[in-house]
Amino acid sequence: MDATDQAALVAKGEVTPSELLEAAIQRIEQSNPALNAVVIEWFEHARSIAADPHLPDGPFRGVPFLLKDLYTSFAGQTLSNGNIALKNAAKIDTADTTLVARFKAAGLVIAGRTNSPEMGSLPTTQPLAWGATRNPWALDRTPGGSSGGAAAAVAVGMVPFANASDGGGSIRIPASCCGLVGLKPSQGRITVGPARAEVGLGVELGLSRTVRDTAALLDAVRGPGVGDTVIAPAPRRPYLDEVGADPGRLRIGLLDVHPRGEFLHGDCVSAVRAAATMLERLGHIVEPAWPDCLADATLPRKFMALWVTQMAMAAREFGAKIGRELTADDIEPVNWAGIQQARRLTAVDYAVAEAEGWAFRRALQQWWADGWDLLLSPTVAEPPPLLTEFENNPEHPTAPQRRAGQFAAFTPPFNMSGQPAINLPLHRNADGLPIGIQLAADYGREDVLIRVAAQLESAYPWASVHAPVV
Repeated sequence: MDATDQAALVAKGEVTPSELLEAAIQRIEQSNPALNAVVIEWFEHARSIAADPHLPDGPFRGVPFLLKDLYTSFAGQTLSNGNIALKNAAKIDTADTTLVARFKAAGLVIAGRTNSPEMGSLPTTQPLAWGATRNPWALDRTPGGSSGGAAAAVAVGMVPFANASDGGGSIRIPASCCGLVGLKPSQGRITVGPARAEVGLGVELGLSRTVRDTAALLDAVRGPGVGDTVIAPAPRRPYLDEVGADPGRLRIGLLDVHPRGEFLHGDCVSAVRAAATMLERLGHIVEPAWPDCLADATLPRKFMALWVTQMAMAAREFGAKIGRELTADDIEPVNWAGIQQARRLTAVDYAVAEAEGWAFRRALQQWWADGWDLLLSPTVAEPPPLLTEFENNPEHPTAPQRRAGQFAAFTPPFNMSGQPAINLPLHRNADGLPIGIQLAADYGREDVLIRVAAQLESAYPWASVHAPVV
């Protein structure tokens, strides 16, 4: 059952929150040894919450849930951000982030944390602090990242959905690798306060099996927080009302090549072309077209200047939390190399990167302003790679990041532009591995994405397909 159906059972009195939680704990204990998806457990605390008669009467009252181990402070619990120094310090957070408070208000019973790469910096999930999370479809392959622990947990049914975040594809990439629905909302749709910078690349939401769960979770947590100034326009009606609504006949651009002429696996080409045929059968106009700015050869450099600066800021925050400056011994080589790169940037360098980012944002969004409704593309450039391809190598510390750039070629532009984009699990290759497709909409138009995603889900159902590791 998805989260919507589980919540309905609780509302009808057919099961209790405690019974749902015990079922989730049983699934975690059964599947987690093979997958290493859940790295911090607080089952006893969750049992006390589930048994509390004052559990909030939100839309997901009593549904078990997991938080990503990245920037989601939960009062009374630890948070490692995938970093070994923070893990060993085991500092207890004293307050919830605004989003965590909203998850609680929705009635969710939070039972622990899922694995994340250190600082969420890679499209794989294998931090030195906790070890690798494995893809439930093929245990030697990555589940994607940085929300790979959440994706593996949902893919095998530990919980019906789970928290995830996305600064360069970290919701959409693991959704593609594990066969899930993964919506990256518009920048400013959901507050990242009170501690994180609202003008960064990252946004938050979750991973699910069904479009309706994603829509309902977005309804439950959307909206600005105190002090936010980047605020997406409010929807006309609840996002859940968009599920089943007629999207009309949309004009959709098809991107079935690598826009910069680099490698794109044939399985991903097949997946996106099959999705184009599905959309045409549903009455949409699909034409080969995409924004010219995606072909900009300097785009990776522009993205990385912003990315490594955020990593350097994260390292400062981690040091402040444990009471000392972090050193190379505390941070993985790939991330330490990025931090050193950021330290070599001047204030003018960063200001130039910011200006280039805003110029790119306007250029990309102009394509939608010129009359297009959606862009259809692969989510990633190849099927889930082997975990061994992303391992840290102190002699070549930037190697995992270079490998990441090859794999995650299609997702970062929409973090830079702030636009919403969704992965849909419409394809599997000859080896049975999930291959997702990405749809991107104009800024603030999650409603269009949800309508079309639900239309595809109804015509080509995917929720009954389960990963083999159970």
